[in-house]
Amino acid sequence: MMTQRLMTELEQLISERRNPSTEDLDGASVLDLVRLMNGEDHRVAEAIELVLPDIARAVDLISAAFRAGGRLIYTGAGTSGRLGVLDASECPPTFGVDEAMVVGIIAGGDHALRHAMEGAEDDEAAAIADLKAHGLTALDVVVGLAASGRTPYVLAGLSYAQEIGAVTIGVTCNPASPITTAAQLAIVPVVGPEVLTGSTRLKSGSAQKMVLNMLTTASMVRIGKTFGNLMVDMRATNEKLKARALRIICQATDASLQEAELALSRADNNVKLATLMVLSGLDAGEAQHRLGQANGILRTALNISVA
Repeated sequence: MMTQRLMTELEQLISERRNPSTEDLDGASVLDLVRLMNGEDHRVAEAIELVLPDIARAVDLISAAFRAGGRLIYTGAGTSGRLGVLDASECPPTFGVDEAMVVGIIAGGDHALRHAMEGAEDDEAAAIADLKAHGLTALDVVVGLAASGRTPYVLAGLSYAQEIGAVTIGVTCNPASPITTAAQLAIVPVVGPEVLTGSTRLKSGSAQKMVLNMLTTASMVRIGKTFGNLMVDMRATNEKLKARALRIICQATDASLQEAELALSRADNNVKLATLMVLSGLDAGEAQHRLGQANGILRTALNISVA
């Protein structure tokens, strides 16, 4: 009976339907095969465009949580979980934030990042335990990721987060799925049936990745982690990134390479601080004080009058 019920549920999901455009996939030439995939991928951006207002609302909620000292916590299983962990892991080097500020939790733990642990997605108790282990509070935002919109692990996590008082957001590719009512806000890009029936690592995965890119990038922009389109809070942790840091200072200030190197050295490799020093003429201590007055927002710091 359980199998029959699940089959019925899957038949109702858009992401599980058979795509009529790719029914002869195994008979196509390689060029036609990749053309089919590319054609279907074009639908992803179109689907994202339709839910931009929901993404913007999510960004407002996340950036407000950041300002209040809260965190963004992704939770998911399989591909969705891996995408959450990926996005979270890229925030510290890109925006100079603490690793605890954006957290990715995947059903089955770190082992599931490299190995299929499909049964983990049904473990509701583990979802609650994982969130408790990360010290979930009412200040946090929990984003549940589930292409199907029905993953038990994700739904249980969202339910627990609501009990705690945290903001909850669901990201799925299936409208009217359980996650759309389990979360306070649902982001639902409907990308249609997959090229390979049921393989939601394809269009659904691409859609989720695009949504996550927007959630973190736009939220970090809103709290001052950029100056224009420059990553002034990035960490220069290797030679390539140091070169990028110097390039950012030069682009933001029109300083010469030598001037940028001197400022970065005096700012102890802090790109934002070095940029402010060049633009304002302040020394490191004064510039740091000015940034503190501006809550770390470079553009605001530049507009603070000298006392």
